[in-house]
Amino acid sequence: MDEMFLEKYTFINGVPFKSKPILMKNTIKIILALLISIPFISFAQTDIDALRYSQTSVAGTARFISMAGAFGALGGDFSTLSQNPAGIAIYRKSEFSFSPSFYVAKTKSDFQDNIRTSNKYNFNFGNIGLVYTQKLTNDDSSPGWKNWNFGIGYNRINNFHTQSFYEGVNSQNSLLDYFLEKANANGGISPDNLDPFGEQLAFNTWLIDTNSTMPYHYFKDQLPGQELLQRRTVTTKGALSEIVISFGANYSNKLYLGGTIGFSSSRYVEESSYEESDKNDSINFFNNFQFNQNLTTQGYGINLKLGMIYRATDWVRIGAAFHTPTFYSMTDEYSNTMKSKFDNGNGYTAESPAGTYDYNLTTPMRVIGSIAFIIGKMGLISADYELVDYSEPRFDATGNSFFDVNDLIQKKYTATSNLRIGTEWRYQDFSFRGGYALYGSPFSSAYKMNGADMSKNSYCFGIGVRDQNYFIDFGYVLSKTTEYFQPYSLSTQDVPGVKNSISANNFTITLGAKF
Repeated sequence: MDEMFLEKYTFINGVPFKSKPILMKNTIKIILALLISIPFISFAQTDIDALRYSQTSVAGTARFISMAGAFGALGGDFSTLSQNPAGIAIYRKSEFSFSPSFYVAKTKSDFQDNIRTSNKYNFNFGNIGLVYTQKLTNDDSSPGWKNWNFGIGYNRINNFHTQSFYEGVNSQNSLLDYFLEKANANGGISPDNLDPFGEQLAFNTWLIDTNSTMPYHYFKDQLPGQELLQRRTVTTKGALSEIVISFGANYSNKLYLGGTIGFSSSRYVEESSYEESDKNDSINFFNNFQFNQNLTTQGYGINLKLGMIYRATDWVRIGAAFHTPTFYSMTDEYSNTMKSKFDNGNGYTAESPAGTYDYNLTTPMRVIGSIAFIIGKMGLISADYELVDYSEPRFDATGNSFFDVNDLIQKKYTATSNLRIGTEWRYQDFSFRGGYALYGSPFSSAYKMNGADMSKNSYCFGIGVRDQNYFIDFGYVLSKTTEYFQPYSLSTQDVPGVKNSISANNFTITLGAKF
């Protein structure tokens, strides 16, 4: 949405009145070399959006997550339909499973050496699925097709639930400086033509203003050196998931082939509240303001996954899978609100129009190589190596080339590898599991920040009980990642940022029946 038509609104007493459309350009193009996140002011599509819908996490059935998702050469678990669909061909009996899950994300935010923590809770389903097995022969001694299997269901791929809060004192600059830069750009802009989602809100709440001699030049009450208490609360919700339809076949109990059509669904909701206040009552007239933003993104897409598993010996299996890009159709809905308060007791409120925008997003393809070692009936060790290029995502829409953001995606991100290792050991009807996953940083070297490069480590544990017809599994994953966020950017000054360290805890139980 680098360039788009928005309806122009004039505000009278905080009430918007619509007039003719005007052309509005996104001017937020300042990307710092070490910037991990981008300014939150604009709702234009950004490289961070492309990354968000391109990444996956350890999610799915309890057995799958407790082994860090290292199932590319194993199969026999419903979550593999979204990873290596050849895993469906391993099934010898039909099966139904579902996995309720409890998710807790803890965020520790460091802003100006102030540490604050927040928690976000979420109940969801990791999977609901059915696999039907059709046996083709009772003779396992001769070569040929042994069975074909069909599967349909739901798998969760990633979780967007987080909450963060930070606060600290800034004596150098303010979010209002960002609005002033935009309003005063190119010799100044008429108040009627200010961005209705940003600086026009500040103008209509008297946070920035003009005078009669310079009607297109804006100023604010705050002065450099005055201490502002800045704080922001952000709550995000949603998930990346897909409905899968899979088919697989077993040839001679040696070669297993499978394919999945994935109908992807993405939902992301972000609600944020940014505040600045006169900490020491040293600023004339100004007391505080609050800037609230609401964004909801809904997307639907489709992809194809193909895979194979080869039983090289009784104790070695090799797997490979290929995922096409996911082709999304996306819709953003967004709105902002600004509230101000002054020393004389006056307060003002202004609301933006309700914005909406439709566009398309193509996420990167994936290649997965896997190996597993089967140690009799005692246990197994497996590993997956996944290659994904985060510089591949592309935005497009009718009448919009997205040249700038697509160019930034190519420069800012790079190809990276994800490694998953898992193990399972059995004692009678009990299984004990563990695993580790490392998701590499998506950033190219010029944009990578040590200690906040969004690489992710997942530590996994689990236990299960199985008999001939029923099973119950429990899985736990602790995932840790660190990211950097800058609330706004200025062309002439450094702006302090916040480092968010996120610890996500996922508890999952899978109940299943074989028939």
